[in-house]
Amino acid sequence: MANTILVGAQWGDEGKGKIIDVLTEDADIVVRYAGGNNAGHTVFIGKQKYVLHLVPSGILRKNKLCVIGNGVVIDPVGLVDEIKGLRKLGVQVGDNLIVSETAHLVLPYHRELDAQREVLKGKNKIGTTKRGIGPAYGDKAARVGLRMIDLVNPERFEEKLRLRIKENNEVLRALGAKPLSFKQVHAEYRAAGNCLKPFVANTVVLLHQAMRRGDNILFEGAQGTFLDIDHGTYPFVTSSNTTAGGASTGSGVAPNKMDEVVGVMKAYTTRVGEGPLPTENAEIADLLHGMGREFGATTGRARRCGWFDSVATRHATMVNGIDEIAVTNLDGLDTVETIKVCVAYRHGKARYDFVPNDAQTLAECEPVYVEFAGWRTPTDKARKWKDLPAKARAYLKAIAESTGAKLAIVSVGPSRDQTIFV
Repeated sequence: MANTILVGAQWGDEGKGKIIDVLTEDADIVVRYAGGNNAGHTVFIGKQKYVLHLVPSGILRKNKLCVIGNGVVIDPVGLVDEIKGLRKLGVQVGDNLIVSETAHLVLPYHRELDAQREVLKGKNKIGTTKRGIGPAYGDKAARVGLRMIDLVNPERFEEKLRLRIKENNEVLRALGAKPLSFKQVHAEYRAAGNCLKPFVANTVVLLHQAMRRGDNILFEGAQGTFLDIDHGTYPFVTSSNTTAGGASTGSGVAPNKMDEVVGVMKAYTTRVGEGPLPTENAEIADLLHGMGREFGATTGRARRCGWFDSVATRHATMVNGIDEIAVTNLDGLDTVETIKVCVAYRHGKARYDFVPNDAQTLAECEPVYVEFAGWRTPTDKARKWKDLPAKARAYLKAIAESTGAKLAIVSVGPSRDQTIFV
C-alpha cells in the first residue's frame, strides 16, 4: 500500500470515512491532516454507526495507529467528548491515538466569532458550521494561535489564554455578543488538557520513524476539493487545504514520500452550505432525502443534491494528482430511470471544460448534460464487479473515463462488505 493520500473530489461528504475504514485494513498508520470537528466521517460496522469528527477512522480497527496531524485545528473539549463516546461504544482509545503537539486549538471565542460573523454577512453568509474553524485558522495565520503544546503546559496556557480572551472579548462586545469568562474557559480547557496530555507528541518525528520501519501510512482528508481555501469555490470554502498538498503540510511528510492519491466521489453530487453547485437538481434531492439520505453527519442539515459533475471531478483529478477513484453511493441511483452527467458548463456564449475560479461566474453556469439509462435494479447486494447491472457498469466506466482516473472501488452501501474492488 505504501503512503496513500485519500481526498474528497467534490464538495465534501463523499463517503471518505467508509473508504478510509476499508483501506485501513492494509495500513499501519492513519493520519488526519486538515480541518477540524466541522468534518463528520460516518462508518457502519454491522448495525453500529460511528460518527467521527477529529479521531481518524482507523480507530475502528485493531492494531492501527491513528495520528491527528499538525494541520488539524482541535477543539480539546470536543476531542475529549469524542474519545469518551468511542469508549462507551467499546472502541479502544489509548496508545493507538497520537495528537500533534503543534496542532492549533479551537477555543470558545473562535466559535462566538464564527457565529457573529455569519450574522453580519446576512444573505452573503458562507454556511459555516459555526464550530470556530475559520477563526482558529485565522489566528494561526496571524501567529497568535494557541497550540496543543501550550495546552499541556499549565502556566503558559493560563498566561496566553488570559491575553487572548481579553483581546477577543473586546471584539465580541463590539459585535454585540456576550464576553467570555476567563475563569470558566480556563477551568474547562485545563481539564481537557489533563485528559489529552498522554496523547500529545511530536508526530512529525514519529511518522518519519515509522516510514524508516517500512510502515504503510494512509492520509485521511476532510471536506472536499472544492472546499479548499486555495482551490475551492472561494469564499464558500473551509479554511484549510483539503487537497492532496495539504497532506504534506499538515503532517510533515514530504511530497516525494507520497506514493498514491485516491479520490472519493459520489455517483452524484452534493454540497452542504452556501455557494455554487452547477448541477443542483430538486428532483434528485427530493428522491435522496425521501430515502433518508444526504443529511450532514456534523450539522444534520439536508445536503443540496445534483447530478454527477465530471467537469468538477476532472478538475479535482488535476489539482490532486488523483491516480484512482472510489465511487460511493451508487445504490442511491438504483430507482432512477434516466441519469444525467454534466460534461461541460455554458456561461452566455462561453463554454467551460474546467471549473471557473470566480464563484459568481460558476453560479451562473448552466450544465451541459449527457444522459444514461438507469439500471432500475438494486445494487446493494452486489459484491463483485460482475454482480452489478450492465447499465450500472457502463455508467461507472463513463464517469471514470470523464474524470481521467482509474476506477478502483465502488461502494453500494454503508457497510464494509458493501464494497467492490474493480
